Amino acid sequence: MQKIISYPISIVYYLAFGFCLIVFHPIQWICLNVFGYQAHKKSVDYLNFCLSKCTNILGTTYTFENKERIPQNVPVIFVANHQSLFDIVGIIWYLRRNHPKFVSKKELGKGIPSVSYNLRHGGSVLIDRKDPKQAIPTILGLSKYIEKHKRSAVIFPEGTRSKDGVPKEFAENGIKMLCKNAPSAYIVPITINNSWKMVRYGAFPMGLGTKLQFIIHEPMAVKDYSFEELMTKTKNAVVQSIKN
Repeated sequence: MQKIISYPISIVYYLAFGFCLIVFHPIQWICLNVFGYQAHKKSVDYLNFCLSKCTNILGTTYTFENKERIPQNVPVIFVANHQSLFDIVGIIWYLRRNHPKFVSKKELGKGIPSVSYNLRHGGSVLIDRKDPKQAIPTILGLSKYIEKHKRSAVIFPEGTRSKDGVPKEFAENGIKMLCKNAPSAYIVPITINNSWKMVRYGAFPMGLGTKLQFIIHEPMAVKDYSFEELMTKTKNAVVQSIKN
C-alpha cells in the first residue's frame, strides 16, 4: 500500500527537487563568479537546505547526534558509510560550518544541474574509480586544501552505495592519503542509518516516512595514532552503529 501511495507523492517530490536544482544552478554561477567562494558556499548550503525540505514531502526527517563532538578550527576528515545521495544532502546542510568537500566519482561531475557545478567548482574532487593512479594526485590536492584552510573532507570508503544498509568493505588508500598529507586533521567517523530506505524501490517511487539518522562518533587526532589503529577504530565505530 505504501508503494502505491508513494507514486503521486514522488511525482510532486521530483518536481520540487528538480526545480531547486535548476533555480540554484545560475545562482551558484553568479555567486562564485561575481562574489567569490563564501557567497558560492552559502548558495550551496541553501540549495541543500531546500533539497532537504523537498524530502519532507516524502515524510523524511533528519537527526544528527553528537554534533558538539566535531572539533572546530582544525582540518576534519569525515569517514562515513554510504547509502544514498541523501547522505550528501544532510552532511552539506547540517555540517555546513565545517565546509565539507567530497571525494566523488567523476561521473557526477557533469550532467546534473547544480550538483555537478558544485562538485567541479566548490572544492570537492572527482576521481575515476577505474584509474587509481589518477586518484592519487587528486586526493593529495584535497588533503593539502583542508590542511591549509582548516576545512573538511568527506570520504565514503565503501566506494559505492549500499542498497540494503549492509556495509561493504572499507578501502584504505583514500583515507591514508588524507591522513598523511593533513597531519593536523582529526578523523570523525559518522554512521548513517536508513538513508537506503529512501530508494528502497529504486529511483521511483521514493520511500516514504524515512527517519535518517547521522551519528557522530568521537574524533581522533591523526597524529595520535598509527594509521592501522585509526582505520580499525574508524571502521568499528561506523559499522557497529549501523542498523539494518
